Amino acid sequence: MTDIPDDPADDIAAGYPTVRLRPKIDARPLRHGAPWVFADQLVVDRRTKALPAGAIVRLEDAERNPLGLAALNTQSKIICRMLDRDPGAVIDRAWLVARLQAALDLRTRLYDAPFYRLVHAEGDGLPGTVIDRFGDVAVIQPNAAWADAMTGDLADALVEVTGVATVVKNASGRARALEGLDDVSEVIRGTLEAAVPVPMNGAVYMADLIGGQKTGLFYDQRPNHAFAASLSQGQDVLDVFAHVGGFGLAALAAGAASVLAVDGSAPALALAKQGADRMGVADRFATRQGDAFEVLDALIDEGARHGVVICDPPAFAPSKQALDAGLRAYERIARLAAQVVAPGGYLVLCSCSHAADLGKFRTACSRGIGRAGRSAQLVHTGFAGPDHPQLPQLAETGYLKALVYRLTP
Repeated sequence: MTDIPDDPADDIAAGYPTVRLRPKIDARPLRHGAPWVFADQLVVDRRTKALPAGAIVRLEDAERNPLGLAALNTQSKIICRMLDRDPGAVIDRAWLVARLQAALDLRTRLYDAPFYRLVHAEGDGLPGTVIDRFGDVAVIQPNAAWADAMTGDLADALVEVTGVATVVKNASGRARALEGLDDVSEVIRGTLEAAVPVPMNGAVYMADLIGGQKTGLFYDQRPNHAFAASLSQGQDVLDVFAHVGGFGLAALAAGAASVLAVDGSAPALALAKQGADRMGVADRFATRQGDAFEVLDALIDEGARHGVVICDPPAFAPSKQALDAGLRAYERIARLAAQVVAPGGYLVLCSCSHAADLGKFRTACSRGIGRAGRSAQLVHTGFAGPDHPQLPQLAETGYLKALVYRLTP
């Protein structure tokens, strides 16, 4: 492997250490907006290996032409994440303030209340960083080493831009482990004593911002909650993988006759019950804890039928290696769920697996419905809300799919 010649003058001039692409690596994707450099695309010499995870570097192509500033982590398969196309930029608190202000400007145009995803990682120019806002509280997931190293500056910038009183660092999730980061979550600004009520689509959700899944609530499903709720008036609704009641509570707000929420997590269902209590709809809301596949099998045996059935599972295919097994799981859940949909009722099937693209997911779902002996019309395809902007050059930012079928008698 060819080492990069040490040239201290370059580093002094640039303000950051310099790293370069390997010979014959095409730099055009990076110039056109691609956000990542993989480990086999970068020259890694002794000096580069000695840089700490998250170090800001000046990235050049093999001919020493500047590509911009990037965050380096030699422990990760994604060895560089592009931060700024301007090689003369300075990555500091002021830079963070500017990025956060741009993100806030988009959300305040989209929503009339401060409950949304504020930063969607590469989609908002802050790679590997997720920030969800819950009124006066914000939750940061610094899933890349550079963001983890700058968490303090990020929290200060967040308070300055948004005026939130409390900032939580959420360190759960597979992505941090891939970056070699810890799993310690904590309140880093202000205080937080209880679950936070979140109004959305006429419902009220109780979000556990410390011990809950991800940041505590899934804002990405907001438009899909709304569409499913529009089908639910007067219907008995089954919400499988309900978490804190995402689809079910929205359905009740829209006039559903009843909702049965199924989830494996007792704490999540307890929060869903709290949300139903706050909404005054507890008399129409029931829960059933257990494995989703086992509960669906039991409901089939019981002869249950629901006018609207929603299945919003965790990522069955979190990576390309898990794709085949994940698609089989999506097919199985579709087969089981289709059997408890009333004639003429609706089935909503969701996937948050970026490895399973829309075509593969749709094929798996349609096959499962067919194997259940049901015929279907695909009436709607949904995606994440606009507070989850996609980076066109990165398919992973457009991970969420929701398919709505009408099952004919």
